[in-house]
Amino acid sequence: MNILILANRDLASNLALNLLLPRLQRHNLRVFLSSQVGKPGALPELKRLRFFELSLCNQLIFPHLPAPPQRPGKYCSFSQFDSMLNQPVAVMNQINSEQGLSQIRALKPDLILSIRYGGILKDPLIAIPEYGVINLHSGLLPDFRGVMATFWAMLKGEKEIGTTCHVIEDGRIDTGGIISTSRLTVEPDKSYLWHVLQLYPAGCELLVSAVQRIEQGQVLVSEPQPQGGQYFSFPAREHLDAFSQRGLKLVDEEEVMEFLKQHYY
Repeated sequence: MNILILANRDLASNLALNLLLPRLQRHNLRVFLSSQVGKPGALPELKRLRFFELSLCNQLIFPHLPAPPQRPGKYCSFSQFDSMLNQPVAVMNQINSEQGLSQIRALKPDLILSIRYGGILKDPLIAIPEYGVINLHSGLLPDFRGVMATFWAMLKGEKEIGTTCHVIEDGRIDTGGIISTSRLTVEPDKSYLWHVLQLYPAGCELLVSAVQRIEQGQVLVSEPQPQGGQYFSFPAREHLDAFSQRGLKLVDEEEVMEFLKQHYY
């Protein structure tokens, strides 16, 4: 199949692509990245989170990673994925524009996979692939729609977080039928970012399984989401304060450094 993967230019998306692309090499693959997800604002804690999620890797780590053969068993930067793709990774922020739609149509994708992509996909785009659009949401639906679902789950004292593999049926956010879910026990002494990164090994397995079922000619069954749930945006000052008062952390530098050393060096 021709598979287009939409992701974001951040550490978690890079992890997901490292897990996903080697498993999909039977297919013709393209990757488009958004530059960011939404506008997190000027709060210092969110700026610091952005540094560890985006700036540290894209500006300081990834440009200087040795070639993969010199680091056997380690993960690739975004530019090092090229050998696994039909064409190099490209940035695509205006995917619903006429130019964006024209580029997508030219690829003739049979299936689109979305992982942390920063744009809301509209109906003309969703209608292009024969097998539709599948999104891996980093939260359990319908309870935690929107951005930073793991943050909101931790703030509410949830014992489990997870991912939801679901169909994107229209331009509404995180509302499509659920294909499958994965779950992870919360470890309160670990940071928000640590938990986000831990979601993707199991989450990417859900995507691989969905692709395999389509490839085998099976009908990909999805169940309508239960009523209820809530849409969340970026946290405000009071939410960040409450998060801290619960003894929770957004980022832990030592966790990030350990993750980078383990997987990239």
